[in-house]
Amino acid sequence: MTRVLNISAYLFTPLDDLAGLREVLRARAMASGLRGTIILAEEGINLFLAGGEEVVRAFLDDLRADARFAELTAKESWSPSQPFGKMLVKIKREIIRMDRPTISPSAGRAPAVSPEQLRRWLDAGVDDDGRDVVLLDTRNAFEVDYGRFDGAIDWRLERFTQFPGAAGAARDELAGKTVVSYCTGGIRCEKATIHLRELGVDARQLDGGILGYLEQVGGAHWSGECFVFDGREALGADLAPRA
Repeated sequence: MTRVLNISAYLFTPLDDLAGLREVLRARAMASGLRGTIILAEEGINLFLAGGEEVVRAFLDDLRADARFAELTAKESWSPSQPFGKMLVKIKREIIRMDRPTISPSAGRAPAVSPEQLRRWLDAGVDDDGRDVVLLDTRNAFEVDYGRFDGAIDWRLERFTQFPGAAGAARDELAGKTVVSYCTGGIRCEKATIHLRELGVDARQLDGGILGYLEQVGGAHWSGECFVFDGREALGADLAPRA
């Protein structure tokens, strides 16, 4: 049976000549028969691609040959068919819109928690220092409705630009706790965690997001499915598309 490799990846890295880069990446992807979406902004790159295993991996290798993308890592999953209808390369103001231009993950990441470490904390009910661990879902409400970590805080966001206001209102509630923010692949958590720490909250991001967690440690402490922005709609804890 034909298997399609799906990858989700992003990297906050300063970019210029976005129009030229768009044409190069679009031509390379089209020539390889890939489909999906690549978003470019001055703050970095965000991409969702699918195709044959060899061509997807070759595209990533070529991309990493550019020093600006050398540290790009990808989350992987598989599907029996191509979940994207076309190949798009877009230029936007932000690769994930938050409307907080002073927040720049490329200037320095906030602390991160690995999937293995988070699993250990959740098993124990506390972090390594014995403090309560609070999971904070940074995704939009309709995504959360598909599935989430057990007991996670959900602010019923309609769009990510609402996150700063919700965080400010909940600052006192989060004080004194170890907060782990999470999202689908990690990109929203990068900005969310920086903002939380600016508010004085002891926050960390889940490295690799939900997809990285499910890939590395499985579905422990997770309930439901993970919504994805392609034709598969949602993935189970085993990263298989919903039936």
